[in-house]
Amino acid sequence: MAIDGAESAPAPDAIGSSLLAEPRRPGRVGRRPKVVHVTTVPVSLKTHLAGQVTYLREHGFEVHVVSSPGPALDAFGESESVPVHGVPMFRAITPLRDLVGLYRLWTLLRRVRPEIVHSHTPKGGLLGMIAAWLAGVPVRVYHIRGLPFVTATGWRHRILRTSERLSCSLAHRVLSVSHSMRSIAVEEGLCPSQKISVPLGGSGNGVDAERKFRPLPLSVRAEVRGRLGIPPDAVVVGFVGRLSRDKGVLELSEAWARLRSDPRLHLLVVGPQEMAGVEPGVEERLRADERTHFAGVVHDVPPYYAAMDVVALPTYREGFPNVALEAAAMKLPIVGTRVPGCVDAVEDGRTGTLVEPRDAEGLATALRAYAQDPELRARHGRQARERVLQHFRPEAIWEQVRVEYGRLLSRTEPR
Repeated sequence: MAIDGAESAPAPDAIGSSLLAEPRRPGRVGRRPKVVHVTTVPVSLKTHLAGQVTYLREHGFEVHVVSSPGPALDAFGESESVPVHGVPMFRAITPLRDLVGLYRLWTLLRRVRPEIVHSHTPKGGLLGMIAAWLAGVPVRVYHIRGLPFVTATGWRHRILRTSERLSCSLAHRVLSVSHSMRSIAVEEGLCPSQKISVPLGGSGNGVDAERKFRPLPLSVRAEVRGRLGIPPDAVVVGFVGRLSRDKGVLELSEAWARLRSDPRLHLLVVGPQEMAGVEPGVEERLRADERTHFAGVVHDVPPYYAAMDVVALPTYREGFPNVALEAAAMKLPIVGTRVPGCVDAVEDGRTGTLVEPRDAEGLATALRAYAQDPELRARHGRQARERVLQHFRPEAIWEQVRVEYGRLLSRTEPR
């Protein structure tokens, strides 16, 4: 299986155990290649790297993880059995703090001396690539997880776009979380097409559809619904994610106002209770509705998916929405928006329906179609899970990353 946009990668066996277990770099014979992953905040580690770093460690690499310090970083290190390093980094544009973070990151890389630095997220990517370049790291990989400049304006748009170009230019290889993100990066001149690729079907880290996100017994559905006060025969529209403006909460509210005339319908919202950037009155209207149920932040999401019948994802922008894959793995159809990222996660007319962003009427129409047609829900849900199992298995994506590392390392070997 090739990586889209990449040169032909060697088969795993062609890399050879001598390259991965005993690289031939002068002065480093017998030491496993070191990979340092860099991301801005540790909350991203679970979605970006859970399982992957263990896989790499078990396949011949010594893996380190760098992110802002905190309990989440320590917990990730313990769960994956890899060393972690806390370097304060901030998602916002903070020039002085960023310089301090860059210096600390450069110092760390000089001490660890990795063969590969793989950085993620816009700020982590920028600081990681600059620090790796300054430290003379032989292989630098930048992973585009999203492109915030697409919806930004003014000076912020210019700064974000420039930082992406710099991250791409300093990387030896750029990976993209989705094919649509790759297209934007090439079209915007951030990166030449031959330098950027998408591991398999894309996504943040694949989805565990065999063990975690799988159809659950009807008893689980009944238990969650009973606890939330949702009738057993209700049709439940679900929303999972941040309750923010750019996730389409306004359109969700407006669509729900059109849908709630059907007494069978209930709305289940899973995510942080706080709403960010949403117009006054939106939150009040939703919370005042007896058929809107707020579950808050939950750590075991699959039972809540089991309580749903269709998932709404009215987002304005995405890199690749994990929610869409999780819902698909649970045999749920998704109504998403026709924006980069979503177009990769939802196959319009087969695993769900895509509508235009900021179109509350279109969102309501698509959700109503699923609410009124249980056979359509079942068919699209079944096809959604089949697609996940075929294209988004985590182990297959991890193996492609491993193969890419081997190919890049082979270029640094003396002939």
